Amino acid sequence: MGIMKHGVPKLSDKLKPNLSFSRIETGIPGLDSLMQGGLVKNSVNLVTGETGTGKTIFCSQFLWHGLQKGETGIYVTLEEEPDDIKEDVRVFGWDFQKYIDKGMFNIFYHDPAQAGNISSEIINEIGSLNAKRVVIDSTATMGLAIDNLAQTRKRILSIVNTLKKVGCTSLITSEIPEGAKKLSRFGVEEFVVDGILVMNYFGMGEEYNRSLIIRKMRRTNHGKDVYSMEIGKNGIVVKNL
Repeated sequence: MGIMKHGVPKLSDKLKPNLSFSRIETGIPGLDSLMQGGLVKNSVNLVTGETGTGKTIFCSQFLWHGLQKGETGIYVTLEEEPDDIKEDVRVFGWDFQKYIDKGMFNIFYHDPAQAGNISSEIINEIGSLNAKRVVIDSTATMGLAIDNLAQTRKRILSIVNTLKKVGCTSLITSEIPEGAKKLSRFGVEEFVVDGILVMNYFGMGEEYNRSLIIRKMRRTNHGKDVYSMEIGKNGIVVKNL
C-alpha cells in the first residue's frame, strides 16, 4: 500500500477493479479507485463521523451521481426537512426537484418516533420508484425518540436487513459522539453493514483538515490509509492523485 505524504497517497493505492462483483460508482472523485471500482452492487454501507464532517453531502452526491446515470433513488431523512436538504445542496448545482418532477427521485421525512413502521415505508418507496440507490439519514436520531437502547438497536437491524433484501445499493449514516472511540452512536450498525466509510474533521491551530477512511468493505481489496478529502464547489473530492 502506498505511503502517505501530507495526507495524499501514492498512485499504488489505486486498486485494480474487481470484476467478480458488480460495482456502483459513488460519484465521489478519487474514492472509487480505492474500492476496486466502487461499492458492491446491492450492498448496505455506513457513512459515519462526528457532526459537520460532510455525511449528508456525501449521501446527496451519491444519489445525484446515480440520477445522472439514469438510476432512480430515494432519500429518507430522519433529521432534516426535505426542503432544507434540497436547498442546501443547490450550492453544488444539484437540483433534486427536477428529478422529483420526473418521477425518478423522492425525498421524504420520517419521524424517528415512528421508526417502528419505517421498514415497510422504505419497501413501499423503493417499489414505487424501482429505486436503485437509497439513503437513510440518520440512524443517530432514533435514540432521541426511543428511550430504550435494545429497542433502538433492534429497529436499526431491521432497517439494514430490509435494505439487504430489496435489491438496491444503500447508504445509512450515523453520528460518532464527539471524542468517542467507536464507529456509530449505538454500536450495532458497523457489525451488520457491508461497508464502513469514516469521515473526519481535524483542527490544528487555525487549520482544519478533512479526511476519509475506508474502515471495512466486504468482497473488496480496499485502500487502508487515511485519505485527504475536500468539500468544494462541486461537492466532495478524495485526494487520491
